[in-house]
Amino acid sequence: MARLTKNQKLAHSKIEVGKAYSLTQASALVKDITTTKFDASVDLDVRLGVDPRKANQMVRGIANLPHGTGKTVRVLVLCTPDKEAEATAAGADYVGLDEYIAKIEGGWTDVDIIITMPSVMAKVGKLGRVLGPRNLMPNPKSGTVTTDVGKAVTDVKGGKIDFKVDKTGIIHASIGKVSFDADKIYENALEVIQTISKLKPSAAKGTYFKSIHMSSTMSPGIEIETKSVAGI
Repeated sequence: MARLTKNQKLAHSKIEVGKAYSLTQASALVKDITTTKFDASVDLDVRLGVDPRKANQMVRGIANLPHGTGKTVRVLVLCTPDKEAEATAAGADYVGLDEYIAKIEGGWTDVDIIITMPSVMAKVGKLGRVLGPRNLMPNPKSGTVTTDVGKAVTDVKGGKIDFKVDKTGIIHASIGKVSFDADKIYENALEVIQTISKLKPSAAKGTYFKSIHMSSTMSPGIEIETKSVAGI
């Protein structure tokens, strides 16, 4: 087992063993236990009482973080020529179609989000082998396949995130940066958790929220008392 550094020991010492914190307390504590020299990301890990192997228990959704992610999101829009000006005006970093499809086929994936239109999905669908493993494949459920490309770009740049439960029943979501004020971390976290609550499958039985943890890059996790979260 790797030895903890001095800073890691200090961070662990600030978390009471066996204690579940309120969301408000966790949002402040995560800043206090972060010792990285860079602006670390703040993440939520939500374990759900669902069986993701069953289609009627899959949980996937979109959350619009009120204070954004704190990250610079690189957006590629694959669209027809008549939509290029709209995408560019909305702030897309790359706009085009055939030339970018060729670049992706050659291995280029230097973007965070790809937005496209239903009318060109036949072309984009052929990129599944490259984009699928990198979670870059556009999907109507995440709002990245749409005729309103301008709004899609604005939403993504403004803090829209999409999430889905993994094969172990956990949703992982990045909700901001430790440089955010504690109240902004709280409000972003609350938005994600309440959105997940609304997506509870009717087929899921028993306890829906098994556990919620908050952490930052390289920090220990902070357990959150689920009953402390309003609206779930």
